[in-house]
Amino acid sequence: MAPKGSPDKALAAILPLISSGQAYEAHQKARTFASRYVKARAFDTAAQVLFQAAKELLKAGHAGSGSDLGVYMIDVYHEMEQEVNDASRGNVTQLIALVGRQGTWRKVLIEKAVAWSSDFTGDPAGDPVLHYHIGELLVKEGSFELAERHFIAGGTRDCARLHATMMAKWVQSDPEPARFAIRGVLPYLLLQNILCSRIILSKFIGLLSQSRPTLLLHPPLPLPLDDEVLVTSDPALNFLQLLIRVCQRGEQSPPSSSQPLPARTAWLKLVAQYKSSSPVISEVFSNQVNTQIGQIYFGFSVRKLTTPWDMISGLLGGGDSGSPSSPRGGRGQARGSLRRTSTGPELD
Repeated sequence: MAPKGSPDKALAAILPLISSGQAYEAHQKARTFASRYVKARAFDTAAQVLFQAAKELLKAGHAGSGSDLGVYMIDVYHEMEQEVNDASRGNVTQLIALVGRQGTWRKVLIEKAVAWSSDFTGDPAGDPVLHYHIGELLVKEGSFELAERHFIAGGTRDCARLHATMMAKWVQSDPEPARFAIRGVLPYLLLQNILCSRIILSKFIGLLSQSRPTLLLHPPLPLPLDDEVLVTSDPALNFLQLLIRVCQRGEQSPPSSSQPLPARTAWLKLVAQYKSSSPVISEVFSNQVNTQIGQIYFGFSVRKLTTPWDMISGLLGGGDSGSPSSPRGGRGQARGSLRRTSTGPELD
């Protein structure tokens, strides 16, 4: 006899149905058992039944039934106020991995998981570790456009490092790597995540230089505070490195309305200089992007400002399957506002 509060009795009735090909019956029986446990406030038992049944259904190829039970499990997590920890996160990520890429079930499951993790971590964008694992899974599958949103929303060092590695694979032999660098750096800047913007850019340039030995022109240019800029043959990559540092200065010393600080002047000069030497900078750093950065870091006053995540969605090409819905405060060619423009190599 199964001990009180054990899922063994329920699973003994459900799992044989799956192995014998009776997926519908197993699905219905799992929901029935879980509903009874929830009514009895045996939430942990209900969640265990739903997880095990969902996992076996997904392994057997029944994406719809398995995902439905996974969503139900997350609903139970909400009701029992389950914290986001290694065990609960692991259950969720296992089901997300098993559901596969076809159809919309994974999107539904991811959205549910992110919403639950947001409620129980206090982070509007959702649990950073959950985002990292989702992004990691999507990278392995080659779903780069879906993965990048989870890395941006996660906003951790690990997210930025894997994001950079993904971007280096994504760019491959593309003659305009700066477009991918901008696509990686700018969202972090818009979310005021200076650390991740620096990590992704430095790692991206380092990885890119391994396959493009002419990319790095000189030894690093030393800056104050033991900082350095890697001088490259691509003006846009040089611009991005300087942009991050100017934004950092602006964030650390915000200007007053009566006395603008040098960071604001440096920002305006930087954009003016590189717009003339880099077509991609001239294209991407439109008035809207400049206004957004100017307001965030340099105290420019505007009447109405697009929310950072709205602008990020535009830069990354609009909405996508399973993307996070709110900012922290985020294969094929890069699309959206970073459309292609042919440019030749330039020295700066």
